[in-house]
Amino acid sequence: MSTTPISKVIPAGLRSWSVSWPEYAPADVTPPELLPAALAQEVPFWAEAAPTPADVHDWAERQANALIPFRLDERGWPLHPQGRTGRTGRNLGRWGENQAADPIVVAGTGEDRQVLLITRSDIEQEAIPGGMVDPGETAPDALWRELLEETGVDLRKQTPVILGQDIVDDWRQSDHAWVASTSALYVLPATVAAVGDDDALDANWYPFGDLAQLEAAITAAGRTLYSAHRPLLRRALRVLAEPTTLATSTLVTSLPGGAA
Repeated sequence: MSTTPISKVIPAGLRSWSVSWPEYAPADVTPPELLPAALAQEVPFWAEAAPTPADVHDWAERQANALIPFRLDERGWPLHPQGRTGRTGRNLGRWGENQAADPIVVAGTGEDRQVLLITRSDIEQEAIPGGMVDPGETAPDALWRELLEETGVDLRKQTPVILGQDIVDDWRQSDHAWVASTSALYVLPATVAAVGDDDALDANWYPFGDLAQLEAAITAAGRTLYSAHRPLLRRALRVLAEPTTLATSTLVTSLPGGAA
């Protein structure tokens, strides 16, 4: 199972789709259950039935609703907005953009500040709770739903600070299927009880004074931080360091039910 980011797979000078690379031979990362023959028999509940992008007929709508703009190649296949990945095929639910939601939950301030992370079941690394936005669901609803499902923490009545919408360097991405996430920051006055569930093997609070402190604590626990989430956590730290940003945003001011 590869979790190698794009930058370590494709030389920077050859990443852009505008650069000719006749020898480019990406590896097919399609798992057995998403191969055409398997899809003809049974479609996994989390995936669309289209065996190739040519079988998708709403590309104009998908492009209009995308978090990050993308274009189609001469075949009408979607192209990863950040360029070549070294991978082809599909190891995600949808061709093109797969929208996700990543709630970053922080408790306390200063030296006592902590962040809530889960142990992902697919790669067994420490990561932000979160997951894919369901069909017909909004990103704000997906934020609290994924958090509740994976940690038992219910913040549906709280309004977070939206940090941004970004391509996530997800290990499942390919040239034609990728993840774009809405990340948001919740700030609690103190930690609350959290238990890993659903796609999470575990849920724990870690020191979050800075990224180095967080990684040191994760390493000391014998675990590894999911590299694709470092940029999101780094952005959250920048926002936490800007009092004016937090003062003008709606944050949590009281503990939710079940506080520890």
